[in-house]
Amino acid sequence: MRITRVYTRTGDKGNTRLVGGQEVPKDHIRIATYGTVDELNAIVGIIRAFLREPPFSDDALSVARGTLDVQLHAIQNDLFNVGSDLATLPGDRWPGMYRVGGPDVTRLEGWIDVLNAEVGPLVEFILPGGGKVGAYFHQARTVCRRAERECVALMRAGPPEVLADGATEQPGEGAMRYLNRLSDYLFVAGRWAAKQANEPEPLWERPKPAV
Repeated sequence: MRITRVYTRTGDKGNTRLVGGQEVPKDHIRIATYGTVDELNAIVGIIRAFLREPPFSDDALSVARGTLDVQLHAIQNDLFNVGSDLATLPGDRWPGMYRVGGPDVTRLEGWIDVLNAEVGPLVEFILPGGGKVGAYFHQARTVCRRAERECVALMRAGPPEVLADGATEQPGEGAMRYLNRLSDYLFVAGRWAAKQANEPEPLWERPKPAV
């Protein structure tokens, strides 16, 4: 793909085009959903940028930095594919078009299991924080949850889509499975990053009983 011009002027009146060329308003639920996925991808990019700054730029954290950067690079590609899927109506998909699915979810689950085994169980609710990298992981998690909620709205909007194998699913259902697991990964990765950087995790303080 070669993009020669950034602006097209087609959105000046509040409309935009899906991958297949269909024009829809910019506040359409499908546009809102993949817009949030794009926002999430940008935050993941911020996390990768901060991995190149102290303390993760220190040699002592080179392995941790490499682990997270490899995983986040794959996730950014996944999110681009999720966005492409959400931006394409069923009738406009082409043969061989990649759609994020089971293997990608399984890969996330494997990463979650490895990272979670190192941070240990939660003994109390934690507040977003844990250093710059940890805090941005928590922000990414909240945006990912928003993308999930918008996927649910898209799924309810219907109608069901017919897949290549003849099965049916609601629009956004495949993306929903991936984003649901990604939210879990971002939470665990944020905790893991805080531990690697020796950053304390702020704990929620239970309110004292009213007198």
